[in-house]
Amino acid sequence: GCLDLPSKGKVFLDGQDISRMSEDALAQARGQKIGFVFQQFNLLQNLNALENVMLPMIFQGRPEAERKKRAQSLLASLGLQDRVLHRPSELSGGEQQRIAIARALANNPEIIVADEPTGNLDSMTGQKIMEILIDLHKNERKTIVVVTHDPIIADYSNQVVHIKDGQII
Repeated sequence: GCLDLPSKGKVFLDGQDISRMSEDALAQARGQKIGFVFQQFNLLQNLNALENVMLPMIFQGRPEAERKKRAQSLLASLGLQDRVLHRPSELSGGEQQRIAIARALANNPEIIVADEPTGNLDSMTGQKIMEILIDLHKNERKTIVVVTHDPIIADYSNQVVHIKDGQII
């Protein structure tokens, strides 16, 4: 996710070695090319759903009307059109995770990095979240990287990389 540099080997993003990129270039890459979904949702509690989804677009300098239209469209596409003015404390875990996915998609990134996206959800809601991620890959050609300890969630993937003690096995 361009948050840390590799201790060994190289990571390339659009043909560029990220270890040779400036902090500003890395921040720009994170803002434009990578969307993050976290296990704990990481929604701002004082903002409603719409405002949480609009936030990454503010950092990219997009006009307010464009931000609002895109955020509303993303929330509606995830079945949350009736929840846009609700704060996270008023929403279920599944709703919060869908808002987190909408926020990750706000700047239309090429890559979605999802860290244990179903870890705090019941199995049925987790399945729905995985179906959303699969749909994003199939229909919008997004690269989806999911970190999970759950073999059932890993089974949704078309490629699995196992890591143990920091080593690919």
